[in-house]
Amino acid sequence: MDKQELGAFLRTRRERLRPEDVGLVSGARRRTPGLRREEIAVLAHISTEYYVRLEQGRAPRPSGDVLAGISAALLLTDAESEHLHLLAGTAPIQTGLHRRDVRPSILTLLERLTQTAGFVTSATFEVLAWNDLAAALMEDFGALAPADRNLARKVFLVSDGDGRGGPLYGISDRAEFRQTVVMRLRTTMARYPSDPAVIGLVEELRSGSAEFARLWERHDVQSVPMLTKTFRHPVVGDVTVDCDSLALTDRDQHLVLYSAPQGSRDAEALALLSVLGTEGIDMVPDARR
Repeated sequence: MDKQELGAFLRTRRERLRPEDVGLVSGARRRTPGLRREEIAVLAHISTEYYVRLEQGRAPRPSGDVLAGISAALLLTDAESEHLHLLAGTAPIQTGLHRRDVRPSILTLLERLTQTAGFVTSATFEVLAWNDLAAALMEDFGALAPADRNLARKVFLVSDGDGRGGPLYGISDRAEFRQTVVMRLRTTMARYPSDPAVIGLVEELRSGSAEFARLWERHDVQSVPMLTKTFRHPVVGDVTVDCDSLALTDRDQHLVLYSAPQGSRDAEALALLSVLGTEGIDMVPDARR
């Protein structure tokens, strides 16, 4: 049980609620955002003293029934409720290290996707495997050290001169991707609390990026799916793709697929990239730098 993180998560979820969200009268004498602790306690059918101690990180581990009541009172989503149980230590927590080995069947699948850019990311956003089209669209991951293949580092720590983080292949939804990275890393931290790689990455991002630190303090864990994405490629120009991210739950990894409707201009651009390969990027001076 991570008492401090649990308390902080409960506080941020409580402060985002309005009285009218749970059927209460707002009133004019509220001087702080969100609901009062005693209101959450009543809605959750627990004592105010116990709930206050939970937020302060001083309470013993709550039971599953208590967490269910608090989850309902705070109007938590399924992802937020799962995160609450992880923090409280009432859900199975994976111990040891997060997995970086990719299933052979997934590697074979990537090779067969000739018209779709595909790659696999770890629980810490390291690109573990990729096909040729993904390398042509993004970059030659095989030429990089594992630490440099981490998309979280790329989006928060690689400067492009404007103080907002790295260009990350010119993607159109950089802000949304940053939020997704933070939310998933918070869940990863709860699942692998003793993994040095996870701890080190989060500490590196918190100290190296003010934006990451700001988003981290929000304690959000519900990400918004990204359905489309536009890449600004140095050779073929803007390429808009459909995004599908499939969870590989047995290894806590994601298979990410970028495709385009058949016959579209974007599909033609992907077809051209499949022919050019990573050599197409090398044709442009200082591409991706």
